[in-house]
Amino acid sequence: MYELKTLLPQFDIKLPTCMYELKNASLSAGAATGNAGKLIQCNGVTESARNTTKSVTCALDLDILGRQIQQLLKQDDTAAVVQRQEKVLKQLEELKAQLGKIRTSLGVRVCGKTIQHTTAYQNGGLKEVPLHDVVVNGHPNFIPYALLALKNAWRDLYTIDVKTFTHSTMADIGPAAREFEANLAKVPVNAAFPKINVTLIWKNCEHTEMISSPTMYVPIYGEVNIIRYLGRVGPTEYRYENSPLCNEIDAVLDICYQLLRCSTHKSQVVMVRLLDKRLQQQQYFGGDQMSVADIGVYSSLIRMPAITDKDLTPALLAWRKRAKLVTQI
Repeated sequence: MYELKTLLPQFDIKLPTCMYELKNASLSAGAATGNAGKLIQCNGVTESARNTTKSVTCALDLDILGRQIQQLLKQDDTAAVVQRQEKVLKQLEELKAQLGKIRTSLGVRVCGKTIQHTTAYQNGGLKEVPLHDVVVNGHPNFIPYALLALKNAWRDLYTIDVKTFTHSTMADIGPAAREFEANLAKVPVNAAFPKINVTLIWKNCEHTEMISSPTMYVPIYGEVNIIRYLGRVGPTEYRYENSPLCNEIDAVLDICYQLLRCSTHKSQVVMVRLLDKRLQQQQYFGGDQMSVADIGVYSSLIRMPAITDKDLTPALLAWRKRAKLVTQI
């Protein structure tokens, strides 16, 4: 047959010394020099392996190849790799034990094993993961009163630890925001209850937004949607996924979302009338018990100073008195 030139000439390649070495399993260079005294049968022609100056195309003997592979497997390379792997696994176990001691000394508990863990059926079948600290960016002109309302409403069930900071884009947050901070500080933090840490940053931003992931900037826009998120991770008494009034609560929160974006007083009054139709003769928007829908409505009405008592129906005025006893705002 015709001859082909060698595609990979024999270069002196310097192998890296940062990793352990394995013997060459190739049959080209290493096997040829190791079998210098052996004979290879190529197309019926017997030639000495020393005479390799002339390139001859030949078929490899599968029996010789199999014996060479078996010989390589019998060597100590495989055992060395296994031994090294066991050593690495042992070091990982020691590292895990050291991290456990550090966690114990700092008093850090694994969230999946504390009372923060709840079964999926209590949260609409959603898969629950350990809670991360969340960050809320808000403008002092649009104070998220829902944080204070939830903190007061959950004081015997759940702890929302809110810490406030001022961004460099804000020269002064104003008296209303300072009063809001003071009211947040008055609510005690109970370490015996499950807790979520919230960092509130006063910032020159258009919308109130929350970042729930420490690795990805995926904001949740709007105070109403923040209430929805906290309602799903908060105490089971305020989780409404399995409630018969689930759609009703979501509808009320949607009205609050539209109310906060109304630019005229007339459109605001229209939204208030829709809320009155939703309330009807109920004690609260979630039935006979306080729900996140009441938190959303109460916070939205506070943020709308243009809406006075004249714009509220008698049912809404009576509801606001009952809600004020819980939210304490």
